[in-house]
Amino acid sequence: MSSSDEPALTKSERTRSLIRDVALRSFRERGYDETTIRLIAHEAGVSVGTTNYHFASKNDLVQELYLDVQEAHRTAALPLLAGADGLVERLGIVYRTGLAELAPYHRFAPEFLSAAVSPRSSLNPLSADSSESRDVIVGLFRAAVAGAKDRLPAEFDEDLPAALMLGHLLLALFWVYDSSPGQERTQRLLDRGLRLLTLSLPLVRARILRRPLRELLDLIAEVRA
Repeated sequence: MSSSDEPALTKSERTRSLIRDVALRSFRERGYDETTIRLIAHEAGVSVGTTNYHFASKNDLVQELYLDVQEAHRTAALPLLAGADGLVERLGIVYRTGLAELAPYHRFAPEFLSAAVSPRSSLNPLSADSSESRDVIVGLFRAAVAGAKDRLPAEFDEDLPAALMLGHLLLALFWVYDSSPGQERTQRLLDRGLRLLTLSLPLVRARILRRPLRELLDLIAEVRA
């Protein structure tokens, strides 16, 4: 279907899209604390009531930001994965493109972290509200694992991507606190972690050494639950 054949957005859909765009721009430019529903409504040229009709809270709009960042992550990663064969190389692509998409938000990252740190917060990356953006990351790691020529035994295919996603969240947490120029300490940590994977993952192909990884994945699954 060509763009001219696509159904036109309704007035309500256009208003919702406008509010979303204004909010995402404000989060990028002002951060979490200074972006308010009243400010978003003012810049979108709508009432606070209209804004709340489409998005019940500011955190609902942050979820839109989460999803926007992860969709950009997927767009950046997939073409690079298409040109890579090795498992560790492919995992490195997903981790590095994820950090690259986060980079513009680093100065405001502590504000978002403060809002998300409570287990009860809808902004917690492990919350049910964050499932859509989280699923994008898991899907990228699933693609990275499935497309590798040197893939691990099939018994790990189901649980490994979710474990790698948690690794991504932990790396992002380290990145929030990393004040080094260009967050180079985070990059060094990632490089060392990938080197460790290069050394250790081939061992898992030996049947006798699979059990420790199986136990680790089971433990991670229990933590996620």
